[in-house]
Formats: sequence, C-alpha cells, structure tokens
Amino acid sequence: MNGFQITFFTHQDSRHKGKPIGDWLVHLAQEMGLHGATLIAAGEGFGRGKRIHSAHFFELTDQPVEVMMAVTREEAVRLFERLRAEDVHLFYVKSPVEFGKLGEPDL
Repeated sequence: MNGFQITFFTHQDSRHKGKPIGDWLVHLAQEMGLHGATLIAAGEGFGRGKRIHSAHFFELTDQPVEVMMAVTREEAVRLFERLRAEDVHLFYVKSPVEFGKLGEPDL
C-alpha cells in the first residue's frame, strides 16, 4: 500500500481535552479506524523554543514523545481534517511511504 508515515512530536505534559496529547492521538487513531499508532517516549530533545526537554527520574512531564502512524492518502486527509476541527496544535512530519504486512494474517 502507498500512503504516508506521519510522526507527531510533543512532550508528556502537553494536553488536549485533559488527556496527554500523545495518548489522545493514539486513541483518536483507534477511534478513526486507522491501521495503528505507536507512542514512543524519548530521552531528550528540543523544539522551536530551543529549550531542552528531557525525562528525569523524578519528573517525566517534560519527556519528549512521538506518535507515529502509517496511513493511506484518504486516512491522512480524514486525520488532518479531524485535527483541524479539534484545534490541535502539533508539529508533525509527513513522508510518503510504502507499507504492508508480511507473514500470517492476524487471528
């Protein structure tokens, strides 16, 4: 299949509707019937504000996170329409990809 890999970058204490935005994105992908989404916690990073965000033993709210999805063109359109309607503010990278599945089908 051809489509896009979309990666959203945020940090643990960013919220949407009272929920960590990374978790919210994963649940949104499930609600929309997308193929999947993966939440990845990072150790350290920085964004446009140039401030270092990192995971500390006592404080994980500043931990950088990524949410990654592989979607078809139509799913990408629906996803971004929904994000605009929700007035979500996120940095993302959207790259054209080929994706598929190898091996036995899910049981």
